[in-house]
Amino acid sequence: MSAGTTPTGEHPGRTDGRAQATGTVPDADRTVRLGRELAALLRAGDLLLLSGELGAGKTTLTRGIGEGLGVRSAVASPTFVISRVHPSLGDGPALVHVDAYRLAGGLEEMEDLDLDLALPESVIVVEWGEGKVEALSDSRLLVRLERPTGAGDGTAGDGGTDWSALDGDAPRVVTLTGVGPRWAGVDLAALLAGAEGAPPRAD
Repeated sequence: MSAGTTPTGEHPGRTDGRAQATGTVPDADRTVRLGRELAALLRAGDLLLLSGELGAGKTTLTRGIGEGLGVRSAVASPTFVISRVHPSLGDGPALVHVDAYRLAGGLEEMEDLDLDLALPESVIVVEWGEGKVEALSDSRLLVRLERPTGAGDGTAGDGGTDWSALDGDAPRVVTLTGVGPRWAGVDLAALLAGAEGAPPRAD
C-alpha cells in the first residue's frame, strides 16, 4: 500500500467519494496476476478505463483479467480492430476489450461498437478510454499504469520517458481509482498489496 493512502485505499482529505490506492507491481508476470485478481472482483456491467504510455502494461493487465474471467481466446492488443469480444467459457460475463487510441472523439465515435448494449452483460475494458467513454456508466474503475522514466541519455528528445532505455519487465506503478457507488467500500489497497507481495507464478 502506498504511504499516501489510508487502510481503505482512500487518500486522506478526499471529498469526492472516490476510493484510490497506488502500489508498485514489480514485473509483467505480476501485472498479469493483478489482472487475474482484479477479475475476481468484476461482474457484468463493470467498466474499466486503462491509461498509461505505450508499453506501460495495459494489454498485459487486460490479459490477466481475461484469464481470471475465464474467457475464450487469449487477449491481445485490439489496436487495429478497435474492439474484440471474448465470450465466457463458463457462466460468467464476456470481456469486451477496446483500444480507443486512434479515436479522437468521444462515445459517439464508437456507436458502431454498441458498448451501451454490451455493458449490462459484459465487463468492458477500454484502453486510452479517459475522456471518451465515461458516459457509459456512473460507476467505473480507472487504472493508471506508469513505468519508470528512462536513463536520460538524450534519446527522449521531448524530455519525457525514454522508452528505448526501459526493460520490458520493468516495475509498474499502478493507481486504481474507483468512481461511483459500484466501487464504494471496495478495498483497492488490499488488491494492490496482494500483487506487490505475491510470490512469482510457477509456470
